Amino acid sequence: MSAAAADAATPALLSVEAVSAGYGGATVIDGVSLAISQGEILTVLGKNGMGKTTLMKTIMGFVKAQAGRITLAGEEVTRRPPHAMARAGVAYAPQEFTIFQDLTVEENLRVGVPDDRTFAERVDSLADVFPRMLERLKQRAGTLSGGEQKMLIMSRAVLAQPRLMLIDEISEGLQPTMIDRMAEVLRATRERNGTAVLLVEQHLSFALSVADRFAVLKLGQIVEQGPAGDPGAASVLVHHLKV
Repeated sequence: MSAAAADAATPALLSVEAVSAGYGGATVIDGVSLAISQGEILTVLGKNGMGKTTLMKTIMGFVKAQAGRITLAGEEVTRRPPHAMARAGVAYAPQEFTIFQDLTVEENLRVGVPDDRTFAERVDSLADVFPRMLERLKQRAGTLSGGEQKMLIMSRAVLAQPRLMLIDEISEGLQPTMIDRMAEVLRATRERNGTAVLLVEQHLSFALSVADRFAVLKLGQIVEQGPAGDPGAASVLVHHLKV
């Protein structure tokens, strides 16, 4: 566990307080509260349709909160639009493929940084993360395999060097070796930059292998939380994911 996670006195980098949100007249997440400190990885688990992606999109500003409060480093960001959240140091790796298919890998990566100089300074760091992306900089992103497209999404987030990463089901459809690599990248990014991570997952072993704490989202509400390293965590989560 990181020092930030271990120190209960560390103020939250991200705080979600009694937030409700949804679409139209339907409430999808209802009174959700959670907090993440700098350098901490919190995984939110739950079955499909429980509100995990809606939670991420509400934090990022794609979905407007109906009630509650979201703060980032003590500053309220409850209804900030996505571009303002990105400028504030939040990177979002969504579940759906959000790459520009007709642009090159390099052009997609440039979207994640503020200017050409920053890109030039940081692009070589991908050699320690996903070196395959460096080999494919001039390749059209739409011709990459599914796994490579997920590498591209993660690479774009890593290049941003954010304070907070929101990662939604990044392991879905990946080979076991690639899931292991994603875990290594998350750990390294946290250790190198002090990045906090909110990780939405269904892949239990992957989530517990990287997270400091877990929370279970069921029918739009947090129903259980605890340390990911607790000996009983896996059995508790298996129960929630089955019922």
